[in-house]
Amino acid sequence: MTHQSIKKKSFLNLVLLILSGELIFLLPYVLARVFRPTFLEVFDLNNFELGSLFSVYGIVALLSYVYGGVISDKYPPRKLIAISLFFTAFGGVVFATYPSFLVLQILYGYWGFTTVFLFWGAMIKATRIWGGTNSQGQAFSFLDGGRGLVAASMSSIGVLIFSFFLVTEIELTTLSQRKEAFRYVILFSSFIVFFTGFIILFLMKNNEETVQTTNNFSSISQIKKTLKIPSVWLIMIIIVSAYVGYKVTDIYSLYASEVMLFNDLESANIGSLQLYLRPLVCIIIALISDKTSHVYLIIIGFITMFTGSLIFALGLVKFDMNFVFYLSLVVVATGTYAIRALYFSIMQKGLIPLALTGTAVGIISVVGYSPDIFATPLIGYIIDKYPGILGHQYVFLMLVFFSILGLGASIKFARLKKIN
Repeated sequence: MTHQSIKKKSFLNLVLLILSGELIFLLPYVLARVFRPTFLEVFDLNNFELGSLFSVYGIVALLSYVYGGVISDKYPPRKLIAISLFFTAFGGVVFATYPSFLVLQILYGYWGFTTVFLFWGAMIKATRIWGGTNSQGQAFSFLDGGRGLVAASMSSIGVLIFSFFLVTEIELTTLSQRKEAFRYVILFSSFIVFFTGFIILFLMKNNEETVQTTNNFSSISQIKKTLKIPSVWLIMIIIVSAYVGYKVTDIYSLYASEVMLFNDLESANIGSLQLYLRPLVCIIIALISDKTSHVYLIIIGFITMFTGSLIFALGLVKFDMNFVFYLSLVVVATGTYAIRALYFSIMQKGLIPLALTGTAVGIISVVGYSPDIFATPLIGYIIDKYPGILGHQYVFLMLVFFSILGLGASIKFARLKKIN
């Protein structure tokens, strides 16, 4: 095989990882983030109920991370990723029927399994392999930036589909008309997720020989060995702190609706447009990440996230202050996305063996992604309990705390590993 063909195959692998890495979360997460006011209305939910759906998802995901990570260290990623996409898409058919709250809880639990158990560890491990020894920053920055571009593009298409099927101005439409228009968004999303599964099956089929596996290790020994690595615990804290910031991005469109008094389409556009910051930030990080320390960039990211969240927490972003709103949103999102682009890239510097990548990712993710359980219902409860700007201030105050926590863990990691 020539160097050029290897390079093409390697680039194709990254593109497929990017597509699958974001599309698998399109149904359970992206639609609710972009269309939050509409989403709450058509499913007849309040913010706490929506948060509890994410909590159900998070509990099942939590149970799936560890052993799912072990499985990803035993089998190649192609089939694991494709199967996950297929089963996730099937849930979208149920979603489009606007089921009862009980069925929604079951569905989100189902998605917590299909999007994590066979998928998450396989995707992260395949990305680490793609980055090799010297390009971990680029690998994970391109992955998260590409995922951000996919999310932003799909959200824009979703907004376009939603507006296309509305027969009149958004303010004049009935609830049934909005439900019918949003059903097309759900069905289109389900089709795209299912179709991507077929692409993965056909185009990743010759890439499995590069994947290191650990068939000679028992699951328990893998977990014990991984837990003895000090950097694993610090990465846990870094990720849980950053992920709270990512959970807060779910309310940007709601803030636009409730505080800035934007209509549903304008709010959805805020949710969509802020997603374009993710690929932009990640591209910048990819260009500079291998020229400086990844953990120092993470430290800067937490400082940035702290600054933006403090502005919101102090109540400085009010109605008719659109410029301040946009600027503060950009600051918080920039810090959040910068950290997300890099937090798995420091596994290399943290001396985590490649063969244990899936297991480490699973263990780290149990704590790192626990905001799926506590953050979303807590945010929903706060916003429902304290309507208007006050509830949003309390949410951003929580983010201030986690920014400080993540900053401390990042500094500790830098000192522990003496990264220069």
